[in-house]
Amino acid sequence: MFTYRNPVELIAGEGALSSLKSRVQARPYVLLTHAGPVFEALAAELETAAGHAPLLCIDTVADNPDLDNLRELCAQLAALPTPPQLLIALGGGSVIDACKVLSATGGRFDTLDALLAERAAPRDPTPFIAVPTTAGTGSEVTCWATVWDRRNNRKHSLAHPSLYAQSALLEPRFTASLPAALTVSTALDALSHALESLWNRNRNPVSATFAIAAARAIVRILPASLRAPRDLALREQLQLASLYAGLAFSNTKTSLAHNISYRITLEKGVSHGIACSITLPMLVRAIGDGEPLAADIERIFDAPPALAAQRLEAFFAELGVATDPRRYGYSPQQWQALVRESAEGQRGRNFSGDLGRLSRLYDEFFHSNGIPSWQS
Repeated sequence: MFTYRNPVELIAGEGALSSLKSRVQARPYVLLTHAGPVFEALAAELETAAGHAPLLCIDTVADNPDLDNLRELCAQLAALPTPPQLLIALGGGSVIDACKVLSATGGRFDTLDALLAERAAPRDPTPFIAVPTTAGTGSEVTCWATVWDRRNNRKHSLAHPSLYAQSALLEPRFTASLPAALTVSTALDALSHALESLWNRNRNPVSATFAIAAARAIVRILPASLRAPRDLALREQLQLASLYAGLAFSNTKTSLAHNISYRITLEKGVSHGIACSITLPMLVRAIGDGEPLAADIERIFDAPPALAAQRLEAFFAELGVATDPRRYGYSPQQWQALVRESAEGQRGRNFSGDLGRLSRLYDEFFHSNGIPSWQS
């Protein structure tokens, strides 16, 4: 027996933004986004599509917003004479996650600590619509948000079933201005979401179907999209692949690779999408050919796990992304300790694979100076 649930209304494809007015109706809303000319232009287009101007445009959302930034955002929302009836998030995962915090708190930052500790549930969260401008995080179809605490070198998760978006509008044009580096990192985040929902104790047949479709699409479409960044058909396919990955891990949550990544981001400043994906080839290699999961991997890469891992490494090499932990400043001993500690965390415990086999593979990799026996 299994269950699958995702209540977000999806409107996807060219022209999706035209449905915004009927979703906003006459409700007074606050728009959350980033600063800069690109987002100013997108915000102006969104305002026209909504049919009326926002009560307030908060454009000070930081990349990977931490508690200090969220405190400022809450203060801006709380300063309004009357609260909005709707929030609209225009941006990638950082903006959508920040929107969830404002939805849950209503601008009352002092309630966030209890929400993060799950001592309280959001009370009358403000409804919100997500308009993603990246193809990667899947935050538009999940009910949780990442909250960073850089002062204490920690990562928190705000999660509650009431924090799903009312609607997600996937307009592929809005991703066309993504620079190459951000296109890569967000797509690799989606690839990690897909694969991590497969080697996951919470997986189910529906999540697995979405995950396989997402991963298979990303490894085929991403290189082509980088060669033709303005090709909207490719952008739309990447956006849908990210959506499928989001629909997969919205029911399973992430696993070991993500739990490892949080420390990499905090300690080394590596972008989230890169940090959560550099372990993927080794995790694929740790799957035995006779395991049930091997069939999923073969459907994605048209190869059994050992060869699939090599193809995934070649894919990363083509993207210019290193998968050797030493390239990010970790000694072999530090890395193995990080893997063990991450496996004990909340997300790490979702990992359904063989941690011992993974550790042995990394030992072989490090002891052979980065040229393991399967490549020699």
